[in-house]
Amino acid sequence: MRYRSTLAVFGVFFCVAVFMAPALCCLSKEYATADMQCCPMCHEGTVVRRDCTRQLGTRCIACADGTFMNQPNGLTKCLPCTSCNQDRGLFAQQGCTVTKDTVCDVVSGYFCEPLMNETGCTSAQKHTSCDPGHRIKRPGTSRTDTVCESCPTAYFSLEGVNCTVWTTCSETEVKVKEGSASSDVVCGAASSSRQRYSLIPAFILFASTLVGLGIRGLFSKKKQQPTD
Repeated sequence: MRYRSTLAVFGVFFCVAVFMAPALCCLSKEYATADMQCCPMCHEGTVVRRDCTRQLGTRCIACADGTFMNQPNGLTKCLPCTSCNQDRGLFAQQGCTVTKDTVCDVVSGYFCEPLMNETGCTSAQKHTSCDPGHRIKRPGTSRTDTVCESCPTAYFSLEGVNCTVWTTCSETEVKVKEGSASSDVVCGAASSSRQRYSLIPAFILFASTLVGLGIRGLFSKKKQQPTD
């Protein structure tokens, strides 16, 4: 132990002799002041209120509400706590303390971008909405965006959620409009003009029958009339 202490003291003197600046030789738990002196750092949750002197050590002050300091430091101001803005898809999973920043996570319908780390999510984006003609292949999560894919042939999607097979027109219907990836087949009743034309032959036959019966009745009456 005595040997190590001797080496440490020798190292400091060597550093000062070479660089002529004590602040460049501060230890890992020390910080350099404006007048190039080395002072002990403040602990987590506190910052420097007054630098050390030859008689007194560093005077520290605790972080105020809404601020934090998560490491030993020689700073005079604490760091502001992160605000999890719900309008930007974030909420506070863990509140801010004097030694730890707020940990944000994402609300439903959003995902963290870039990927979340141990400090939480700093920025979120809304899940992608699939366009008509597409369906959701993989729903979005709090860590990943939605993955979309095109509808297969003979299927359509109006809202970009699921794909539905085209409607098949019945035997009494005709296809009015062909289907597409974003719209269904449109079917309609058979044309009324075709129905009307199909009734004409029956009407002619019926009318011809009536006329024939009328003529036949007329001849029968003439045969029954007495001759003068």
